[in-house]
Amino acid sequence: MLETVAAALVGNRDKILAANAGDVSRARAQGKPKGFVDRLTLTAERIEGMAAGVRDVIKLPDPVGLTLEKFTVKSGLQIEKRSVPLGVVGIIYEARPNVAADCIALCLKSGNCVVLRGSRDAYGSNLAIVEAVKGALAAAGYEAGFIQLIGDATREGADFFMTQNKTLDVIIPRGGAGLIQNTVQNSTVPVIETGAGVCHVFVERTADPQTAEAVLINAKCSRPSVCNSAETLLIDAGAVSETVGGEAVAGTEAATASKTTLFAVLLEGLIRNNVAVRACPEAIKAAAAYPWGDKLTAAADADFYTEYNDFIINVKIVADTAEAVRHINRYGTRHSDAIITRDAEAAEAFLNGVDSAAVYVNASTRFTDGGEFGYGAEIGISTQKLHARGPVGLRELTSYKYRIVGTGQVR
Repeated sequence: MLETVAAALVGNRDKILAANAGDVSRARAQGKPKGFVDRLTLTAERIEGMAAGVRDVIKLPDPVGLTLEKFTVKSGLQIEKRSVPLGVVGIIYEARPNVAADCIALCLKSGNCVVLRGSRDAYGSNLAIVEAVKGALAAAGYEAGFIQLIGDATREGADFFMTQNKTLDVIIPRGGAGLIQNTVQNSTVPVIETGAGVCHVFVERTADPQTAEAVLINAKCSRPSVCNSAETLLIDAGAVSETVGGEAVAGTEAATASKTTLFAVLLEGLIRNNVAVRACPEAIKAAAAYPWGDKLTAAADADFYTEYNDFIINVKIVADTAEAVRHINRYGTRHSDAIITRDAEAAEAFLNGVDSAAVYVNASTRFTDGGEFGYGAEIGISTQKLHARGPVGLRELTSYKYRIVGTGQVR
């Protein structure tokens, strides 16, 4: 069945792309932001990637029917704790048509029914994907009724969807902070909260300059429109005042001098990659000594809570690792945060102190992804702590029940 789904995506590529082109055209005509349009847009390559994600799920172990525990209690009852599907999974999501394919694959593999409720912005794309998949499954002799797409894309329809306790076992929202908070606050169906991504990169004073720049640029620039991209750079105060050898940062403007600072390496890298920098007063003051200093603008406190999904980043100078941890736990969304350092104690303090689903040492936040974690596709990145946290894959789409066998015991 999963191979049929993957083949249907590729085989119906032209129909899906044609429907998606209509959605993208309307979004552009409405003046939607670039990040929004990027998430909405499908290409032949992205469809191939969707199919590859489905095939990755084929290779994974079946998460249903596993014996999680088995024991006998003093009464003689034999108790087995076994994994079972959640049941009917509702997905409410915005302009991310790839979500449809990911959710279908994961719910199929984990034995769940899936009810998709996408936004009106991506309805044409969603419909083309679902029709392609359901048509292929039916043609192959399979029952495709476990996949449903809600046609009502109104706000009232979404609110109604969130109250269907007798029909839905769980709702998983995928989208921006507004959608997620609206779902959490108004749903009477249990919610697995997938979070907006106000992710941080903290560059500690001992960080290797090349590593720090490479990780930062990847975290911010490789695909700014996604939730695991970095929105804030925190820089250790020591990295602003202490010099590093010019040879370690070859290719930067600062490398023309015999010495430069880690601060300069990072800021020049961002500016060279056309990232708009919103900075704290200390960073603006430090930048004034460089030719590019006038490119920084002042950051307001609200900016540090903002998920830009664009080539924009906040920059703040912090005294040490402890202040970086405090800042992240205050302004972050408990998604993904990274420290770049050569100090083992600083790394350990960061790993222990930051209260996020994924915490990295010397690696980009962009790795918070079901595929990168070896889960195949993902339904979302959970930032809550109950039931699921981090990439929501097959195991997170199961619950469990107790199977108890006795010999006539009474209590």
